[in-house]
Amino acid sequence: MSEETDRTRPHDGRPGPTDVRDPLIRRELKRASAWAMVVVAILLVWQLAQPILLIVAGIVFAALLDGGTRLLGRVLPIARGWRLAITVLLLLAGLGGVGLIAGFEIAAQAGELRRTLTGQFAELIAWMNSLGLTPGDIGVADVLRQVLGSVGSLTSALGSAVGAIATLFLVMVIGVFIAVDPKIYERGVQWMLPYGSRSEFHRTAVRMARTLRLLLFGRVLGMIFEGVLTWILLSIFGVPMALLLGIIAGLLAFIPNIGAFITGVLMVAVGLSDSPETGLYAFGIYVVVQSFDGYFVVPMVAKQTVDLPPALTLSGQILFAALFGVLGLALADPILAMAKAALERRQEHRIESDRERRDETERAAKETARRVAPVEDAARWRFFRRRGKRGD
Repeated sequence: MSEETDRTRPHDGRPGPTDVRDPLIRRELKRASAWAMVVVAILLVWQLAQPILLIVAGIVFAALLDGGTRLLGRVLPIARGWRLAITVLLLLAGLGGVGLIAGFEIAAQAGELRRTLTGQFAELIAWMNSLGLTPGDIGVADVLRQVLGSVGSLTSALGSAVGAIATLFLVMVIGVFIAVDPKIYERGVQWMLPYGSRSEFHRTAVRMARTLRLLLFGRVLGMIFEGVLTWILLSIFGVPMALLLGIIAGLLAFIPNIGAFITGVLMVAVGLSDSPETGLYAFGIYVVVQSFDGYFVVPMVAKQTVDLPPALTLSGQILFAALFGVLGLALADPILAMAKAALERRQEHRIESDRERRDETERAAKETARRVAPVEDAARWRFFRRRGKRGD
């Protein structure tokens, strides 16, 4: 009987072992839970760095396709799907045309470039060993092993030709899927956000997408300019492997600062393999191309596209290369540009919110004054009326 009474007895109201009634403790528990979720998110991002960077690379490629599609829309008033298909076909046709026209020459020059760089690097290591600048008799293989072992966790995925081709294919597939209908993915992200933040997220996403398109437009122009001009000047002065060096210079122009340095090292090394005079010619061509690009092309393009501070760009490249390897180095500039656009939009939103609150306060004050003024006038009129009667 007592057991049945205990089961049917209502709750006495006392807190259980898992109940938290103190508001302060509840607030602190919420803060601790939020920080714990942030730590878990950082760990997940660190563990999933490779697929996340592949997705970011796909977004960058989608922005490139979207920019080409919008550019075609100015001259071809057709549906977006057709313009996107034309953009993809033009890109594939350009790559295929270069491969068909100069594929064998590029392949031959690539093998020659590898042998030349290996020989030049071996001579440099031997010279440093003779001067006692290296710890013992270190060889080329040891240096390459140390360098490749320190570029990051993604090198293993991109170190082989099969891995590089698979990575490039995944990036292109993701980019094409996003470029077909980018708004559907934006709506999907908006759906996961609070209702009040969706409109501001849309404005921020539009700003970031425009910034990325302008950045890629400037990068593509710089790549074409540096590649073509380097190839022409190297061919005129008789530097070996001019076509391959021009292609490498154009591709590395996508990575500011570090790409230009690597291009200069390759050009001078190839020039010195032929003769000291050719090495001087290669160095002079490098200086001329980079000077013209840095003082004329880059400022002109930056005014119309995105201007990132050089120190910020270089610092971001070093950080991303140390953390994420080669792919992080290539994507550092687009990620910084999108982050800059998001922060600028956040600052603008704060200014707009402050202005709206100030305007709302002023309107409320004016409305209050408008409502109070007749009451004050009536009270003042009654006061003077009573005073006038007393005077009479």
